[in-house]
This record gives sequence, structure tokens and C-alpha cells, in this order.
Amino acid sequence: MEGFEIIEVSPRRTLLISIIVLWLGIYLTKKAKWLKSYNIPAAVTGGLICSVLVAFVAILYGYQITFNLWMRDILLLIFFSTIGLTANIKLLVNGGKCLFILLIAASVFLVVQNLVGLFVASLFEGHFAYGLLTGSVSFAGGHGTAITYGKLFTEQYQLPATEEIAIACATLGLIVGGLVGGPLAEKLINKNKLSPSNSNEQSKSLDVKNNNSGKLTSMNAIINATFLIVLCIGCGEFIHLWLKNNDIVMPLYLPGLFVGILITNIGDLLKIKKTSQFSNAISLWSDVSLTLFLAMSLMSMQLLVLSQALRPLMLVLVFQVIVMSLFSYIIVFRIMGRDYDAAVISSGFAGLGLGATPVGMANMRAVSEKYGNSAKAFLVIPLLGAFFIDVVNALILQGFMSLPFLK
Repeated sequence: MEGFEIIEVSPRRTLLISIIVLWLGIYLTKKAKWLKSYNIPAAVTGGLICSVLVAFVAILYGYQITFNLWMRDILLLIFFSTIGLTANIKLLVNGGKCLFILLIAASVFLVVQNLVGLFVASLFEGHFAYGLLTGSVSFAGGHGTAITYGKLFTEQYQLPATEEIAIACATLGLIVGGLVGGPLAEKLINKNKLSPSNSNEQSKSLDVKNNNSGKLTSMNAIINATFLIVLCIGCGEFIHLWLKNNDIVMPLYLPGLFVGILITNIGDLLKIKKTSQFSNAISLWSDVSLTLFLAMSLMSMQLLVLSQALRPLMLVLVFQVIVMSLFSYIIVFRIMGRDYDAAVISSGFAGLGLGATPVGMANMRAVSEKYGNSAKAFLVIPLLGAFFIDVVNALILQGFMSLPFLK
């Protein structure tokens, strides 16, 4: 922003501040009953407070504080590696039907999300590309997809501020995705009097998240888990580089996810037993990386930058939130079985569709901590968000871009 002196916070200090921000969010969630009642993730609470303080510093003192988010990218790689290390072939087979149905629903929603974006763009007489940027590019796609298509549309259509608009929408989606999912699940659970015991037997057999975070974990278990996570990230980086050299574009975290799935299934074939302490260590890595990732993402928001395009951004945000809320509440809940698992999946789907996979996971974890674990939800949402929805989103976006009246 012009007229402000920029202060960049180093990666090390960004990490330290994110831990303080997360602690603040946890403390406030315990003290404020309404935050806990509506299942608002602690990282969202603390991150929003920090971003507001940063905005006040800019207004009052003329300093624009920016955070170096190098550590945030590492945390994202760690998180998706843990997802791969907790999914085996048997779980994928058991959850295959549910995942397939949800993928179809997600595909329909991506089309609807883009139509909403195009509608709002038409109200402001903007180019159709802005409609896609305010649709599934930024909301379901998240920051990575937003940056990629923002640059592409600048080059292809010579449009101004495409990257800034895409990032702004992705950031707003990150906020509302973490605010909508929890209350939505709360409404479904209370209205239908749901509990984990209401869920079907198949979902009980899907032991993806054992929720063992309260049990002791040995040093050896932590070191072994850390070694496998590093192995996933390292091998995934080499695979990503090879794919890039062969003109295959793929987010950096996906190869690490697949390496994790490969490792855990080879271990099952070789009948290598996983101790409860090892599983707990993986779960702890997953929880810590996810919450710190969200805290960093939200505390680094530049609210003053977002306010410069407040009117069109708020309009598209309102439409997207309404559509997502209705879609999750009515359609996703029904097709997923109208049980407790379906309610948790609906909260995850809302976060995923508005603010990317980590937001959906944070929503589900907040609901699960209050009411009980949902193994089915922690299987299908990560798999849907980690790979399938990105592939389908890319195909749908290419379809929109190829339409004659949108060229």
C-alpha cells in the first residue's frame, strides 16, 4: 500500500507470533462460550484478532506489517503428508462409495460457484475472467489456485489486478469458511438430535483418526513419525520437479500425499504393525501443522488492502456464502446419510468449498472435539480436498474458458 512503511517479519518470528496467536485463540475459545458453542476454530479466532491489530497499526502509525510465510508452506506439506500416512487401501475401498457421491456433489457445486461469480461480475460489467476468479478459482481452489490463475488471466486477457482480486477472494474465503462450517454443523446436530452413536456401522469401522491426542507419545514414536513425514516431503519434491520438467502442473503437496499413501500401504502389505504411540505422533503432527497453518494464514491478512475493493468483494462473498450454506445444509447432509457423520462432513465441505482443505479439516476437528469423532468425515474430506476437487476444478475451469461467449 502506498504511503506506508513496510516492516517484514522474518520466518522465525512469524512462527513464534503464530504460536502466540494460536494460544490466544485457544484461551478465548475456552473463556467465550459462544465461540465454543458455534465450533469456531481457535486458529480463526486468534488469527482474525491479529490481522485486526495489524490493520490498526497501519492506520495509527503508518507501518504495514507483512509476515514471511515460508514456514506456512512447510506446514502445509507436513499436514498433507500426515493425511497420506493415515490412509490405507482398505479405508479407501470402504469409503469409496461415499467419496464418489460427494465428488459428484462437489462437481455440481463448482459449476454453481462459477455461475455465481459470473453473475456478480456481470453486475459490475466486468470481464468473465473476473467471474471465474471470484468463483471456484479462489474459493474452492484456495491461494495456490488463485495465484496460478490470477497470473494466467493477466497474461491471457491483459486484465489488471487479477492476481490481487483472486488472492483477496481466497483470503475472505479462508475467513468465512472457518466461521460458517461450525455453526452449520451445530444447527444440523441439534435440529436432528444427532450424536456419533447415530452413525452407521460402516463409518465406525473407518479408523482414520483415533483421536489419541491425550495419550502419551514416546520419543521414538515422534522421531519415527517425523522421519516418515520428511521422507514424504523429500520424495514428493523430487516427483514434483520431475512432473514440472514434463509440463505436468500439480500442487507441491500432492506428491507428498501420495508418497504417504504408498508408504502406509506397503507397511500394511509387509504386516508392519503401527503402535498406538506412532499413530498418536502422526495425529499430533497433523493437528499442530494444520492449526499453525491457519493461524499464519489469517494473521497475515491485509485487511486494508481488502477494504479497497470492499463493495464487489462483499457482494460476491455474500452470494457465495449463501449458496455454500444452502448446498451443504440441504444437499450434502442428505446425500451423506442425514446422520452425525453427514453433519460433520457438511461442516468440512463448507470450509473446503470456501476456504480450501485445511479450513474444512479445522471445522471438523472443532465439531469432533465437542461432540465426538467422525472417522468417515476425516477420510472423505481430506481425500476430496487434497486431490479430487483440484482435478475436477481444473477441468471445469477449462470448460468455462472454452465456451464461445466467454472467450
